[in-house]
Amino acid sequence: MDLLYMFIGFIASLVCMFLLMPPFIRYLHKIKFGQTEREEGLASHKAKNGTPTMGGIAFILVPVVLCILSSFFTPYKIDMKLWIVLLAFVGYGFIGFIDDYIIVAKKDNTGLKPGMKFLLQSILAVAFYIMYSSHNPTTLWIPIFDISFDIGFLYFFLIFFMFTAETNAVNLTDGLDGLCAGQMIIALIPFIVFAYVSNALNLVYLLVLVEGALLGYLYFNKHPAKVFMGDTGSLALGGLLAAVAMVLKQEILLILIGFVFVIEVLSVIIQVTSFKTTGKRVFKMAPLHHHFEKSGWKETQVVHRFWLVGIVFAILGLFIGVR
Repeated sequence: MDLLYMFIGFIASLVCMFLLMPPFIRYLHKIKFGQTEREEGLASHKAKNGTPTMGGIAFILVPVVLCILSSFFTPYKIDMKLWIVLLAFVGYGFIGFIDDYIIVAKKDNTGLKPGMKFLLQSILAVAFYIMYSSHNPTTLWIPIFDISFDIGFLYFFLIFFMFTAETNAVNLTDGLDGLCAGQMIIALIPFIVFAYVSNALNLVYLLVLVEGALLGYLYFNKHPAKVFMGDTGSLALGGLLAAVAMVLKQEILLILIGFVFVIEVLSVIIQVTSFKTTGKRVFKMAPLHHHFEKSGWKETQVVHRFWLVGIVFAILGLFIGVR
């Protein structure tokens, strides 16, 4: 029966996206909520100017609304852990929405000031830590060795880092058509298995709804993209991933499963640090996906090869994490 519910939920989420995205894209065109490419960006990306952004609104609202409505007539009720995941998904998406709105209103890429964006991300991270730790132990599971121990107040810093780092990492990965959405579809699969093994079926159901919505969104975001998710979508997905890893006690495996997100943000850190200290750039352009574009790879080649890397690390994380 559970599999039937999951299948129906997935199809419902997918169909909703197919029905909603065309009129939503037309509406974004009408109100001129279009992407503004950076002046220092790649020349091949200039053609993307004006492509509707904030498409992430759709793949946030569809699974959240379906999940809440389904809780009234399915066995999958919303408990504290699921509320944390839902609120992280919506909360970080709202921060992204504010950023996107400022960008499209001013027609530049300034958006929220970095300090303000980090402050808002930090406030949510602290809130979710308090919500979670007040009802759950602050233990950390070490994969491979299969040991758990209580890290006490250090757990706060781990959770704070997870939420702030993951949201920014996913945000940086959203730079090529289909890259971020496809990578997120891949990364969520191991966590669906972890949730199922843990008998957290309500969380499985939500993630299946998200997968259906992301697959529907990807149809319109594949190259050449008809819509972008914007910070609305990328920050929401980062918050979702961090929250899921937290409630499933898979904090360390998040690094492995989200390896593509990790190397994207590391490439930016390395590039900035190197340029500020030596005046030299390590990569032709950061984040890393732009380096490969600058090296002559087609956009679709970069996306598909990054997806392949993501699949490898997702399988590895799944193999290590199932216990």
